[in-house]
Amino acid sequence: MTPRTAPGAARPVTPASILAARLESLVGRAGGTGLEDELREVRDLAVGLDPYVESMTSPESPALADLAAATAAFDWRDASGSLEQEMLSGHVEGRFLAMLAHATRARRVLEVGMFTGYSALALAEALPDDGSVVALELDESVAAFAQEQFARSSAGRRIDVRVGPAAETLRALAGESFDLVFVDADKAGYADYLETVLTTGLLAPGGLVCVDNTLMQGQPWAGPDTENGRAIAEFNAAVAADPRVEQVVVPLRDGITLIRAVS
Repeated sequence: MTPRTAPGAARPVTPASILAARLESLVGRAGGTGLEDELREVRDLAVGLDPYVESMTSPESPALADLAAATAAFDWRDASGSLEQEMLSGHVEGRFLAMLAHATRARRVLEVGMFTGYSALALAEALPDDGSVVALELDESVAAFAQEQFARSSAGRRIDVRVGPAAETLRALAGESFDLVFVDADKAGYADYLETVLTTGLLAPGGLVCVDNTLMQGQPWAGPDTENGRAIAEFNAAVAADPRVEQVVVPLRDGITLIRAVS
């Protein structure tokens, strides 16, 4: 894939960024109502959250910064209607995943849904020299884009990209096990992916599953009613009711649920 002119700045796609954008709009419409100063204070609280968190988080590597820039520079409107630059995990989430890899002393990582490879590379950078990331991606052209980026990083050699439908690739991985599993693929498939990971031995004893976008722009509790919002709401409810696991939803970016098997 050859980068082209960027279609513009990333749109707000997380609960915090959507809230910040709406408050920004309300401040502009509140002039002369007596609420402008109070709304501005609330706006500043919301708008400043993500930049502050990012500034207080360890910086991303040059390779990750380059990958993020390449993703932002590509015009995804010409590639596929289902792809957009906002799908990138990004700096803070990448550091969070790397911290989990360090904390769990993971050696083998499975990623279900890679996009342009930011999270895969962030995880690979956190692994020991003999560690590996198996990254699953449906779109062949997006996988090729990611592999071009991986080739520019020494950690990229730890990433094994498998192209094809995730359900099929997961079945083909039978017999392998992973210390850390990151799920960030089609939302309607989340329940089946988790079930496969939990019941086929793919998750090593004591392993951790991380599932992305479990707050889905606030849709599970605030709407609007969309296919992805319903899928995430159903997935979250199923996980919360599953006696085999315990979980915590972390309100980072668009939400990450950490899951571990307890039975």
